[in-house]
Amino acid sequence: MEKKVAVIGAGLAGCECALKLAQAGIRVVLYEQKPQFRSEAHVSDDLAELVCSNSLRSAELTSGVGLLKQEMRELGSAFMEAADRCRIPADKALAVDRQAFSRYLTQKVQAEERIERVCRRIDSLDDPLLSAANYDYVALCAGPLASEALSNSLAQMIGNSHCYFYDAIAPIVWTESLDQSIVFRASRYDCEAESFDPTQATGDYLNCPMNKEEYLRFYQELCEAKTVPSHAFEQLKHFEGCMPIEALAQRGARTLVFGPLKPVGFVDPRTGRRPYAVLQLRAEKADFETCNLVGCQTRMLQSEQQRVFRLIPGMANAEFVRLGSMHRNTYVNAPCVLNPDLSLKMHSRIFLAGQITGVEGYVESAACGLWLALVLRARYLGQTLPQPPRETALGALLGHLQTECKKFQPSNVHFGLMPAPEERLRKKDRKQAYAERARRAFALWMRDNCEAS
Repeated sequence: MEKKVAVIGAGLAGCECALKLAQAGIRVVLYEQKPQFRSEAHVSDDLAELVCSNSLRSAELTSGVGLLKQEMRELGSAFMEAADRCRIPADKALAVDRQAFSRYLTQKVQAEERIERVCRRIDSLDDPLLSAANYDYVALCAGPLASEALSNSLAQMIGNSHCYFYDAIAPIVWTESLDQSIVFRASRYDCEAESFDPTQATGDYLNCPMNKEEYLRFYQELCEAKTVPSHAFEQLKHFEGCMPIEALAQRGARTLVFGPLKPVGFVDPRTGRRPYAVLQLRAEKADFETCNLVGCQTRMLQSEQQRVFRLIPGMANAEFVRLGSMHRNTYVNAPCVLNPDLSLKMHSRIFLAGQITGVEGYVESAACGLWLALVLRARYLGQTLPQPPRETALGALLGHLQTECKKFQPSNVHFGLMPAPEERLRKKDRKQAYAERARRAFALWMRDNCEAS
């Protein structure tokens, strides 16, 4: 009989999973609710939409996410192919033109003859359409923005282990609306070099410098700004790595100065001194036409966002392409409800991939979809694919989903998920040591499981 898999959701994990399965000769029916329906965070009809930042974070191999990206490249990731093709300058980070990125993957899916795209919203995992008579396996890749009906269906299937958290996205502004007499272009530490010339700067970020008085005014208004109220039945649970800026501000006046508004490595060209705080703006596209306010994800009312952010020097007349927003993100208690192969413990024909499993981040979501495709490919071949060792980035990420704890929380990939080295290391040597060990372990795993790629 023909091998056939239903993939629900054409986001990052869904597209990655579908494309890798198709590459392996497995027919996929990809269910996506667009264009008939959209979540509150989506604005495009393209697949694999980046709804928050356009940054895929660090590109350096001495970071967990940089390692994960490299491992995905070596496994033939379509996500990484698209990211590398659509890359725009972002210093040591990998950022992409979000529209070009989504369009690239959309076209890649459409061109794959083994993928049948069906524009339909799946509201229940018990839908007869998903029966074993129609599909060998079902891959739920609906993401953290799964519809309420589908989320409820999943909750009923797995019981009380179902949980959620809230996520926020940052505003985007038109670059030409910024005051160029105040805003300067530079990457961190560029302007501390003796040869730095602000009139000839080619750094990857625009920067809005603030003195102490300007910062404290912004901080005070930020703390007092009105936010979108939550419903009475909702308990707000923010992911630490994507906290709304106003929630961070409540921790103290200096929190932002040591966090998203950190001034280290910058010199204000107007004064020749380090600013008290700096807001960085990252290009959304290679032409710098629009910029994302780095670290400024928010749940402030839209009117308040415009008022408060325009207090930042250089942004007095800022015109907003998109304002920030807050949305519910669904995920499961993975150690309790998922098998190591990402199948549900109570329903082994149904698999989960992406952020709904409890991984956090664009790269991690796509990596999860890629891994699921490799697992299913091996199963069709009558094989069992061993997970990469936990010393690797992918192995560490998958290990997080299997580590029982009192309160399971979503996590990005980072060195803290990996086993500590046996030898004691100086702080400055740790990242390099973790990275080198990970590269060796992944190379050995690839050698022993090369057909899986």
